[in-house]
Amino acid sequence: MDFTRRSVTTGLALGVAMPALLRHALGQSASIKIGMVLPVTGPAADSGKYALTGAKIALDRVNKAGGILSRQVELVTEDDQTTNPGAVLAFSKLAAQSDIVAFLGSIRSTQNHAMAPDILKTAKPVCFGGTDPALTKLGNPWLFRFRPNDSYSGRVIAAYGAETLGKKNWAIVHSTDAFGTGGAKALTEALGKAGAKIALDQGYPNQSQDFTPVVLAIKSSGADVIGSYFTFDNDLAIFARQLRQLGVTIPWVGSPSIIVAGAVKLAGPALYGTYGVADYAVDASPESKEFAKLYGAVSNVAPDNYSSWTYDAIGVLCAAIAKAGDTDPDKVRAAILSTEGYKGAEGEYNFDQFGDGLHGYNIVRNEKGLIVFDKHIEFTD
Repeated sequence: MDFTRRSVTTGLALGVAMPALLRHALGQSASIKIGMVLPVTGPAADSGKYALTGAKIALDRVNKAGGILSRQVELVTEDDQTTNPGAVLAFSKLAAQSDIVAFLGSIRSTQNHAMAPDILKTAKPVCFGGTDPALTKLGNPWLFRFRPNDSYSGRVIAAYGAETLGKKNWAIVHSTDAFGTGGAKALTEALGKAGAKIALDQGYPNQSQDFTPVVLAIKSSGADVIGSYFTFDNDLAIFARQLRQLGVTIPWVGSPSIIVAGAVKLAGPALYGTYGVADYAVDASPESKEFAKLYGAVSNVAPDNYSSWTYDAIGVLCAAIAKAGDTDPDKVRAAILSTEGYKGAEGEYNFDQFGDGLHGYNIVRNEKGLIVFDKHIEFTD
C-alpha cells in the first residue's frame, strides 16, 4: 500500500473521531454545560448555597432520567461576590466558555441590570430571578424570568393589606436599588387604585446597620400598616428587630424577602405575625410539596424562593433543550418562550412574549417561625 501524508492524516483523524462517535452512540458524549452566577462570598453567601442546592436537585433528577439529548447536564459556577461588578465579572468568565449553552443569572435585579449588556452580546438564554418589572422590557431577547415580577407583588401586597386587613394608611420601606425602587413604585400604584394613602415612602441604602431613623419616621407618620421591599436578609432582620424594640406593632406585609429562610432565622420572633407574598410556598401545590421533600432530603434548612426558582429554571431549561432537539441558542430561546403549562415548584409556567413565566403570588404568614400558606392570587392581565 502506498502511504501518503494525506492517507496518514485521514487515518489519524478517523482514529480520533471514532471514539467520539462511539461515545455519542452510547450516550456518553460531552456533557451539556449550564453556567450559573451566584454569591459564594459576601453578605448573600447563604442565599447562594440555597440557590445552588435547588439547581443541583433539578440537575440530579434530569441526569438520573438519562440527561438531555443522550447527554448528561453539568453546572459550571462563578462567584458574583454579592456585588454588581462581581456579577459582571462572573458572567464574563462563564460567557468566555464557548461550550456553555445557557445560564442562570441572579435573584437580585440590580445585578441582572449590570449583566444585561453582556448578556445581549453573548446571545444565549439567561434564566434569572430578579423581580424588577423593567428587566424583561429592556429589549433583551435572552432574559427569561423564573419568579413573578413586582408588578404582581405590588398588587398582591396592596390587595391583602387594604382589602383583607382593611388598612388604608401605608408606610412603604424599600431599598434604593433597582429591586427596591421598582417594587415601591409598583406598590404605590396598586395602593392608589385600592384607594389607600401613602403616609411615608422611605428608602434606605443596602447594608445599612441602623434603621432607627426609619423606624422613628414610621412611628411619627401615623401609618397603620407597613409594606416593604428589602433586598438583603441581614438588612430586613436588623429593621425587624429595631422595629419591635421601638414598640412598632402595626401589621407588616412584605415582599418575598420577608419569608426567606435567612431572614426568618436572623430576625426570629421579630417577624412573628408578619405577612408576605411568596412565589414559593410549600403547601401551594403538589409540585411545591414534592420540591420540599426533595430539598429536605439534602438540607436541614427549609426551602424558599432562593432555591425554588433555580430548581424550576433548570427544569424548564432542560425541557426546552429537549424540545428544541438542539443546543442552538435561537432554538432553545424559542422553546422556552413556547413553554405552557409547565408545573414547577413556584407555580405553572406560561411564558409571555417578554420572557415572564409566572403571573401571580402566594400570600403567607409567619406563625412563630413557621411560614403558613394562605392563598394564591393569579393575574390574567
